[in-house]
Amino acid sequence: MAAEHRARHGGHALDGRADGLTARQREVLDFIERCVQAHGAPPTRAEIAQAFGFRSPNAAQAHLRALQRKGVLALRDGSARGIQLAHAPAQDVLQLPLVGRVAAGSPILAQEHVEAVYPADARWFARRPDYLLRVRGWSMRDAGIHDGDLVAVQATPQARPGQIVVARLGDDVTVKRLQRHGQGWRLQAAHPEVADILVEPGEPLTIEGVVVGLVRPHGWS
Repeated sequence: MAAEHRARHGGHALDGRADGLTARQREVLDFIERCVQAHGAPPTRAEIAQAFGFRSPNAAQAHLRALQRKGVLALRDGSARGIQLAHAPAQDVLQLPLVGRVAAGSPILAQEHVEAVYPADARWFARRPDYLLRVRGWSMRDAGIHDGDLVAVQATPQARPGQIVVARLGDDVTVKRLQRHGQGWRLQAAHPEVADILVEPGEPLTIEGVVVGLVRPHGWS
């Protein structure tokens, strides 16, 4: 086990004698690292408490605070999974707001729409996203986007034909593939039982952003 830790952490023996961590703190830190590797996100306090048999998430928080004081991780308030490992490159970690249902006529990132803020590695995405949007329904099924998935969106009012976009039609927000339709636009579904949306010249259409990646929640809460 000591050899494994030395290999993973640049040749330093990370046991209680070398880095000041207790045996339980080392176990908690290892659990967080395994969650990040397996799911792409750190665990919640409740998940840590359940894994170690703590009576409440407060006990998990006490261990996290101790690990933060010892410099092996940083905690971010306002996020259930706001744990940043010290050896992860901070410049690659984004804090992305998760948008749920969007009220008619209001901005995508209005505070009342934001369900949570999640850490995400910038390297997961084709381009740097600004927010996550929870998908409702199966209209983009054949593009690999399922009901409940989180699409990563780069906020921009411009898009090219062929890109999957977040589009606003009047009071409705939808995720579709943008295509030309004569002088207007087609918002193309990726499901044989869902009709495309045709937008004629002069009809209201606003591009809210371009989809640059996909996150399947894997138990994020």
